[in-house]
Amino acid sequence: GHCRLLCKPSALAQHLVRSLGRSAALRGGRWPWSCWPQLQMLRQLLQPPEPEPVVARELLQLPDAGLVALDWLVGPWGAACGGGGVSSPVLLLIPNAAGKVTGGLLQLGLRALERGFIPVIFNRRGHNGCPLTTPRLQPFGDPGDLREAVTYLQCRHPSASLLAVSEGSGSGLLLAYLGESGSSSRLAAAACLSPIFRGRDWFEAGMPWLYEWPLLLHLKQGLSRYTGSLAEVVDVDRLLGSRSLRELEETLFCQTRSRPTSWEFYWERNEPLRDADEAAVPVLCLCSADDPVRGPPAQSLPMELFRSSPYFFLLLTPHGGHCSFPRRGPGRCWAHEAVLEYFRAMAEFLRTEERRKGLPRPR
Repeated sequence: GHCRLLCKPSALAQHLVRSLGRSAALRGGRWPWSCWPQLQMLRQLLQPPEPEPVVARELLQLPDAGLVALDWLVGPWGAACGGGGVSSPVLLLIPNAAGKVTGGLLQLGLRALERGFIPVIFNRRGHNGCPLTTPRLQPFGDPGDLREAVTYLQCRHPSASLLAVSEGSGSGLLLAYLGESGSSSRLAAAACLSPIFRGRDWFEAGMPWLYEWPLLLHLKQGLSRYTGSLAEVVDVDRLLGSRSLRELEETLFCQTRSRPTSWEFYWERNEPLRDADEAAVPVLCLCSADDPVRGPPAQSLPMELFRSSPYFFLLLTPHGGHCSFPRRGPGRCWAHEAVLEYFRAMAEFLRTEERRKGLPRPR
């Protein structure tokens, strides 16, 4: 399918090339309008999954009394279709930075559920109906709340492998977590669909209005529920009057009443790849060259990272839009099949390495 896997040569890389090369997902039919990434983006944002999933919500209290929400996918119409057992891998799904749970992300969760995974969606403070109990939201690349959620999932499923997939700008959170946690991330593998690698450049460049305005309205709608508590820390009128995602981000996290900071210092602490050299978990990044949201590949893809790090793998395709990767037939997105095949290949490789080295399986 004209895809290229760019990475540092290694035994794991060779195994992934063989596994993905055998996968039918990369050889499947393409969407007839593959050269219209804007239309693909609209379809990805607006089209609901089929069938509509049933979700069970769990609220997790954080050390500062804040809350994040974990939405467990239990199948369509309340029936667990192939649901996992006690040791089935847990798949943590991370929405974009605006908290928008797209139909594509839900579709990936349903496909994973059919394959025996235990999918769960991570919702940040105040996002997707999660109550905001403290006047604090999660900055773009602050992995503190995600770390608490991963720790909880490991305690709840101690014998299961933990995996994570992020979508779009939500990848900034996952990449920051992997870099900051290093070998203590508790994850066996991770994947990013159409990730945003350079957060500051992305906010400053802006996006097509077709994508930015729906996300901006989605964020304002959620924040408007908490104007009373947020008024203690930010200028709410300016916040709700923001005309771009950058203006909203800057108002929310830089121009606070108690601890104002500069835009430059904010990104020193929140760039997704600030600690990428410390990452110790295999990460597959699926990107398309015509992504209208991320920007031109030459400026937005950190090619040197994929050449130098043994843990980062870039699956690059010429067409696919932003988080779309369309195809005909059931499933509609070949990237979902590629991600699940990647996780299967990773598990197979780790089992082979354990047998070869005679290592005991971690409890």
